[in-house]
Amino acid sequence: MLSDAQGLQLTTASDDAAAQYDAAVDGFCGFKADPVTHVKAALETDPDFALAHCLRGYAYLMMGVPAVHAKAMACLARAESGVATPREHGHFRALQAWCSSDLTGAVGRWEQLLNDHPTDLLALRLATGFHFNLGDCANLRDSVARVLPAWDDAMAGYGYMLGMYSFGLEECGEYARAEDAGRQAVDINHEDIWAVHAVAHVMEMQGRVADGIAWLSDTETGWAGCNFFAHHVWWHKALFFMAGGDTDSALALYDQHVRDDFSDVIYDIHDAASLLWRLELAGIDVGLRWDEMADKVAARIDDHNDNFTDAHFMMCLAGGGRQGAAKDMITSMHSYAATRKGTVAPIMRDVGIAACQGLAAYRAGDHHRAVDMLLPIRYEIYRIGGSHAQRDLFSATLIEAALNCGRHSLARALTAERCAAMPHSAPAWRLRARALDGIGDPDGAQAARDRSNQP
Repeated sequence: MLSDAQGLQLTTASDDAAAQYDAAVDGFCGFKADPVTHVKAALETDPDFALAHCLRGYAYLMMGVPAVHAKAMACLARAESGVATPREHGHFRALQAWCSSDLTGAVGRWEQLLNDHPTDLLALRLATGFHFNLGDCANLRDSVARVLPAWDDAMAGYGYMLGMYSFGLEECGEYARAEDAGRQAVDINHEDIWAVHAVAHVMEMQGRVADGIAWLSDTETGWAGCNFFAHHVWWHKALFFMAGGDTDSALALYDQHVRDDFSDVIYDIHDAASLLWRLELAGIDVGLRWDEMADKVAARIDDHNDNFTDAHFMMCLAGGGRQGAAKDMITSMHSYAATRKGTVAPIMRDVGIAACQGLAAYRAGDHHRAVDMLLPIRYEIYRIGGSHAQRDLFSATLIEAALNCGRHSLARALTAERCAAMPHSAPAWRLRARALDGIGDPDGAQAARDRSNQP
């Protein structure tokens, strides 16, 4: 038996297989282009390498495409025959839970692994990723906090661990600590795109537009060559431009970087759809850009990988004017929520369906219905996953819908809340001004406009 880069036992006798496994975990944590290539190389060298089979199964499921579920199940079967240690058994059980759509069960397995093996970098990456996908910001932070004492800065992967901690701190509103941890991670490894993105989130939440643009420009050489996640960081830069009122630059980034390759990867669809939606909320005509995404999504309305993805699929269908497909997707969601077991179905029943109905109603011009769908779930929307910055789209849509259907008292209340939470956001103050105009408070509206023009 050999050990991985963090000193944990691996059931393989091949130095090359162990090295390829380490490279795969590093690539996975760093969002590099080649992690699966390394997994395949490890298995070519040692076909019985159980942990590599688990990692390959994880990679298939991350794609969010039902067609590859059988491949993940095959990895599970191959892993079972080679499991030899409690750690490998834990990963096997986590993959088994994920294959069964028991996402909370998978997280529980990874957390138990971290209790027993706090330097298991793969388990840490997966656990924090799932806490994020389930909207659990406290565990997103504390999953890392629980293992911190076992790490030191001489260990391989220490920077990645800090980057994960940075993002958890940011999502819990601990912005100063989050920025310190994220910057330290980037100092250790300038290619750590997750840490770069965590610091960008801090600046987004604090309304630091110039700082955010400068941060992403200064670090670009390190992260621009990463895999699909680079599109997400470009998305962040586009948001900074929008916050600064430069929608032309945001739209240019959409064409040049966010949607440059017309990818069908679900994470790329998230970024592209939400950016187009935000541009339209800002009054920008995005032309025919919805069409190619609507074409891709229309064939996948029964996937239901997770509620966050379903909401973004709905944006594509609604944005592309595919009202029939949008109705079919809602019908499919009702059926899924009523008949399926696992983690996704109850969230869909409680939150996901209403979120998609609200988005579809907004885009169809039925703003009263959009408000009626989105308002009751706004304190539950975290359950679909994603970050505060990503889920803010639902709040912005709700306010726009309230303004557009004349529910100005509600808009006044919601914009007061928004400006209290985002006091340095010029767009928030502009929304506030519109709400105050709507209730007949021109002095208050002018004060809000003046505030929006402050640096």
